[in-house]
Parts: sequence; structure tokens; C-alpha cells
Amino acid sequence: MWLPLLALLGVILLYRWYRQSQILENLTDKHVFITGCDTGFGNLLARNLDKRGMRVLAACLTDRRAEELRKETSSRLQTVILDVTDSQSVSSAANWVSTIVGDKGLWGLVNNAGISVPICTNEWLKKEDFLKVLNVNLLGVIDVTLNLLPLIRKAKGRIVNVASIAGRLTICPGGYSISKYGVESFSDSLRQEMRPFNVKVCILEPGYFSTQIATGELLQGDMKRNWERLTEEVKQIYGEEYYKKGLASVDGLEQRCSKKLSLVTDCMEHALTAVHPWTRYSAGWDAKLFFIPLSYLPTVISDFLLTIGQPKPAWTG
Repeated sequence: MWLPLLALLGVILLYRWYRQSQILENLTDKHVFITGCDTGFGNLLARNLDKRGMRVLAACLTDRRAEELRKETSSRLQTVILDVTDSQSVSSAANWVSTIVGDKGLWGLVNNAGISVPICTNEWLKKEDFLKVLNVNLLGVIDVTLNLLPLIRKAKGRIVNVASIAGRLTICPGGYSISKYGVESFSDSLRQEMRPFNVKVCILEPGYFSTQIATGELLQGDMKRNWERLTEEVKQIYGEEYYKKGLASVDGLEQRCSKKLSLVTDCMEHALTAVHPWTRYSAGWDAKLFFIPLSYLPTVISDFLLTIGQPKPAWTG
């Protein structure tokens, strides 16, 4: 009885593997625009696609990083300075892309640019702290996409939006998870709208990855600044021990972050080059084996597992 079912499952998995392994032809004729190429995922993806012969249009925030990237790649790769929070900068970059791709249109857009801080207890933050993250991670994604969408539609191309496992499950306070939930929602609605035009929209949901040289120091510094600006009343409510344990947990977070960035960029490359890309990609074993399964569990269970070991306020009333 079980043998036919196992055989059927094997055939399904084999077909699934074959379908997803098919790669597009004429990749060297295709242009891909990537945001956030200064460091991390965007920088690695730009170099990898350049090695494959694709025509990379890499957007960097600083001239220094753009120059460094050009030195490490071929003459096919071109760079532009882009601040995704500045609509004039986005519009200027879109015009630059248009002059390069011409009537062929833009094959790929990778919305990779993003920031993670400020991340700390919500009550310690101000509206401006949330807005800082949302402007880059969500509104920047929307602005860049809308400006380049006519070129992508012309090429019947691909849009790859970098969300996070934090867009499925709220794993941190502050604006980061909010922005990634927004990226998920925007991507879903855009995918439905673009289907008649044969434009594919893919969502990437990485787990914990470190794209900074000193992630722990960055997060600890941000937490210290937010703690120092609190009123004495709020400090007493949470307590010095809460603050110190929070700093320690941030330091421990860096140890859990994967530095194998290729796990993420491999997903990006597949989304851009496969005949049949996935709608969603999860990167990292923590995402696949822990966070995604956890997101389907009852809230009482996921809350318990996510808050184990978290510091407790000194006074709760």
C-alpha cells in the first residue's frame, strides 16, 4: 500500500526539482538593477551576477563603495548613487536606468536596501525612530518599484523584494518587523496585479544573517542611546537589570547570525534566472526549521517560545 504512494511522492519531487532547475537562456542580454550594493547581500549579488555575464546596474549609497565595487567587477557593471528615502534620487536613478536599457526594458529589480536599527523596547522609541526604518525598508521599496515598473513590465521581467522572517513572525520590537510585514503585503498585491503582464514578483524571507562587520556593537550602541534618553521614571519601571540583560541578549544575537550570505544571494539568483521562480524563498536553517513552522502555531505557543529568557521589567504594577 505504501509503495505506490512513495513512488508517487518520488515522481512529484523529481518533477519539482526538474522544473525548478530550468534556467533561462540569453542571460547576458538582461539588465538587473540592485539597491543597497554598498555591502552585504546586494554587493555579493552584484559581483555574482557580473561573473555570470549579466548586465548589472548597482545602486550604492556612497561614492566610495561604488568605486570599490567597480574595481572588483567587469566593465559590464555600472553604478549609480541612490538614496531610497529621497524621491528625487529615486526618480533620477530610474531615468538613468531607462537610458541604459532602452526599448528592451529592465529584466530584474532587486529591492535589497534596508536597515535594522533602531531595534529596542517599543516604549523606548519615538515616532521618528519607526519612521527612519519604514522610510528605507518599506517606502523606499515602494518608491523604487513604482518608478521602475514600466521598464520591468516592458521586459516582462522579475521583481525580487527582500522581506524577512520578521515579516511572517514578529521577532523584534521597533519598526523592522512592521516594515517587513509591509513588504510582504505590498509584494503580494503587486504580484496579483502584475500577473496579466507576465511579470513575476518574488519575496525573499531570510532568517538571522549578519551583513555588518560588528552587528552586536551596532545594536548595543543603539540600545544605549535609547536608554540614556529615557526619563528617570521609565528607567525605574524597567530597571537597570532589564537594560543590562537586553545588552547581553543583543551580543548573543550576533553569535546566532549566519555569515554565509550566499544562502541568500543564491535565492536571489534563482529568482532572477530560473524559468519558473518560486513565489517565496526562505534562506537559512533557522528560517526553514524554526521560524516558519513557529509562525503556524497558536499565538500562545509562539509567544512563549519567543519570550523565553527575555528580561522582565523591575516593576509591573
